[in-house]
Amino acid sequence: MGLYTRGLRKLGHYRWMARLGPHLVRADRRLQQRTKGRVSLMGRDFHPLLLTSTGRRSGLPRVSPLIYAPVEGGFALAGTNFGQRHHPAWTANLIAEPAAVVSVDGRETSVRARLITEDGPERELVWGALLKVWPAYDTYAARAGRPIRVFLLTPDAAGPAADAAPTAEPED
Repeated sequence: MGLYTRGLRKLGHYRWMARLGPHLVRADRRLQQRTKGRVSLMGRDFHPLLLTSTGRRSGLPRVSPLIYAPVEGGFALAGTNFGQRHHPAWTANLIAEPAAVVSVDGRETSVRARLITEDGPERELVWGALLKVWPAYDTYAARAGRPIRVFLLTPDAAGPAADAAPTAEPED
């Protein structure tokens, strides 16, 4: 893990960074869209992806740059919203319409999202994998004062490019 990665992981715990985060996300979304997901402000160590979900009210495609953890051949996502009191919009979109597309390193994969609602071994496994990628998720969860929505997105065999699913666990 490089200096950039270690620095970002430490900065992620600070409130000012959480306030700056949404602005960085917008910039990162534009950068990832222009480079088809091959370049991200976060860098490769953070497993960036572009999630294209369907807006629950508009029905339009909505693109969100997120950090994922590879789990069981799928993509684990945490709806922390930088520790804000409300859930991020993309989580409500996935609940309303679980079919989505992720783009990782420029490869698109159709996925189906499943909200992990019950505390237990599966949620612990997924949350642990997410913390390995971004340790500040624990800080965000404590700050949010609400249950964090955790999703597991699995490749949809009926969709295109199912080969883009992650195969390795993130390194420490």
